[in-house]
Amino acid sequence: MTRVFKFAMPFLQGSLVKQILVGLVLGIILGMAAPEAAKGAGFLGTIFVTALKGVAPILVFVLVMSSIANQRLGEDLHIKPILVLYMISTFGAAVLAVIASFIWPTQIALVADAESLAAPGGILEVFENLILNVVDNPVHAIATANYIGILAWAIAMGVVLRHGVPATREVLSDAAKGVEFVVRIVVRFAPIGIFGLVASTLATTGLEAMTGYFKLLAVLIGTMAAVALILNPFLVWLTIRANPFPYTWMTLRESGVAAFFTRSSAANIPVNLEICRRLDLPESTYSVSIPVGATVNMAGAAITITVLTLSAAFSLGVTVDIPTAIFLSFIAAVCAAGASGVPGGSLMLIPLACGLFGIDQNTAMQVVAVGFIIGVLQDSCETALNSSSDALFTIAACKRAERLGIKMN
Repeated sequence: MTRVFKFAMPFLQGSLVKQILVGLVLGIILGMAAPEAAKGAGFLGTIFVTALKGVAPILVFVLVMSSIANQRLGEDLHIKPILVLYMISTFGAAVLAVIASFIWPTQIALVADAESLAAPGGILEVFENLILNVVDNPVHAIATANYIGILAWAIAMGVVLRHGVPATREVLSDAAKGVEFVVRIVVRFAPIGIFGLVASTLATTGLEAMTGYFKLLAVLIGTMAAVALILNPFLVWLTIRANPFPYTWMTLRESGVAAFFTRSSAANIPVNLEICRRLDLPESTYSVSIPVGATVNMAGAAITITVLTLSAAFSLGVTVDIPTAIFLSFIAAVCAAGASGVPGGSLMLIPLACGLFGIDQNTAMQVVAVGFIIGVLQDSCETALNSSSDALFTIAACKRAERLGIKMN
């Protein structure tokens, strides 16, 4: 194992950000100059994203189980401050989306019938599905990337194995290190994968595909930018009482850029873990907070649900009063926390929010179809916001503990 690590170190220690930027530029050039060749290059992106999605479920299961099992009895993981930041950010994002939608109301042309798409029928159904996901068979949960079920089983097994013999906990620790090493190898291929994703996306959709929904995209992306550059830094400042922007820019640059192109919070878990590892944060904390954040920290999803729902209401001439808008923010935050960490995961929860305004399911599913049309940019920006804030809030909570002299490992 030592010889393997020694051989791989030069490959693992290069500047991943610079390599990703090179891949990004080359992908843009190829996508604009040779569209046909760029479409073929998309296979490289597909391989990369598929590999990330393949390793992410087993990584989350082994890492969380090992972290909890090897936690010393009586040791505090300090997860609560991170969860509070997740919740405040998600609800605050929904409120900002309501404000932006009232200031710049948008209307959409509802497209062809999308009856064939399936969406939850009510908020109770969301909670029913949540409970079913929690009690899912662990093998099935890993195979289908059911991260709620994976987390539930990993936490349960970790708690039980904390009382196991030291040899068992050591095996789990070695298994976690082995999986992490494999994941780091996969992540190092991000520049090639992003090159393929960018080239294929530009060649397939072109820049002109977005012009018809420019105003809607402007409200969506503008609100996400406000959360990323105003709300989240403010929350971090309240937490660490220091300049939040060095951490904000770093997480946006390293985590946000990668998540923008993979369009999956779950697939970006390894990137966030690497950031926390490089900053020498307590592994017992970030190995739990990052996977949990990829499941429940969904400020971008809350914005998408809120803006598209209000756009549908404005388009249909529905009057939206302040109390309903506030309640919509709460519903959007709850729905966002239940959104799956995969591309387009938030869109299928829009019909729940549309139900507040009496919008029928067929019409609501047409709004979902509009979401898929603009998803090239909307979902990419949404995932970049969601995933980068997972790392940002974990860093903030750990730095707060350092400032207060709280021992975290």
